[in-house]
Amino acid sequence: MHEITDLMSRNHRSCDDHLVAVEQAVTRGSWEEATTAFGRFRDALLYHFAAEESLLFPLFEQSTGIFRGPTQVMRGEHLQLRQLLAAAESALAEKDADDYAGTAETLLIMMQQHNVKEENVLYPMCDQQLADRLAELLPELRRQLEEHQEGPPS
Repeated sequence: MHEITDLMSRNHRSCDDHLVAVEQAVTRGSWEEATTAFGRFRDALLYHFAAEESLLFPLFEQSTGIFRGPTQVMRGEHLQLRQLLAAAESALAEKDADDYAGTAETLLIMMQQHNVKEENVLYPMCDQQLADRLAELLPELRRQLEEHQEGPPS
């Protein structure tokens, strides 16, 4: 069973798709469209982080007793990604294509590296450790991941 891995990996791809839409709009110089697309990307990414930090990571930590391991590393990376997200949003608001492109490239590289760690290490560990909780965990993860359609997390 790889149900957590599959769900969370699909959500990674969805976030990637949102970022591609922003890149395409910036390339065309369509700043309003880019800003709207960026809002969707930002919200999807922040909801992804929130689902991990408020639900998945604490359950994993409780189940394993490991509090200073992979989840701590992922939280630190989430912080770095949030900072890059804010910098990219600022560049976009200023309609600075060069600044946006540089920040977005760094954001993309960090996201890719982060996602590889989660998809190949942490999520499989979660699948193994939380197998007995999937019936309650998966619907709640799905609900939290889909909330981005209603607005950003607090």
